[in-house]
Amino acid sequence: MSGWFARSYKNYDFEMYSVSHFVIISICISGSALLFIYRDKLKTEKWRAAEIGIAISLLLIETTYHIWMLINGSWNVSHAIPLELCSISLILTVSLLLTRKKIIYEILLFTAILGASQAIFTPLLNYDFPHFRFFHFFYTHLIIIWVPLYFTWAKGYRPTIWSVVKLFIFLNVLMPIIMFINKLVGGNYMFLSHKPDSASLLDVLGPYPWYILSLEGLLLSLSLIIWAIFREKAAVRIEVSRDEPFQ
Repeated sequence: MSGWFARSYKNYDFEMYSVSHFVIISICISGSALLFIYRDKLKTEKWRAAEIGIAISLLLIETTYHIWMLINGSWNVSHAIPLELCSISLILTVSLLLTRKKIIYEILLFTAILGASQAIFTPLLNYDFPHFRFFHFFYTHLIIIWVPLYFTWAKGYRPTIWSVVKLFIFLNVLMPIIMFINKLVGGNYMFLSHKPDSASLLDVLGPYPWYILSLEGLLLSLSLIIWAIFREKAAVRIEVSRDEPFQ
């Protein structure tokens, strides 16, 4: 098979910060800004059908991605199981759109902003526009970012300090399971077996396995920053005595 659905990226070699990449970054920022600007218009229930439709579209494009890997002989348990942080975020995104459960939002807000946003700005991707993989990669990551922002600004969901605790419980329950699966299949899901071959943030966090502990500390710090930005702000009330003139 050749062309936009092929395994080869000979004619679709992606370059970071190329024109196509800057277009995606612009779409990400613009889309986020529009969600904030039109947040009041998005509060009505008429958007419920759109929520379900987006959830279905994520399931369809992710299923097509796995079909693409199977057709091109690249599907393997060592890398194709949805156990990466962004794959888990995609599952959480679909679940949030379908159920609207607050506990899913509390975890997704952090994994989306910390994980999917990094994938948008520094993507590990070989395929450029207009290859299928280019559309799959950026469509899923953009939606993963936009959905928790939509639920924050349009639906009034907000994280609490306990949301950070829930995130850490979730990730630390998940971590030993993924480490066990990595050993079974020879994988490196969530980089819990070794650092990536290419340069990354993990290079400055120490050797294996200590960089995992460093990463948890960094994750805690960044999660607290996100909580501080998106938490419910207390209303500031200024009371003026009736007997005193306002100055």
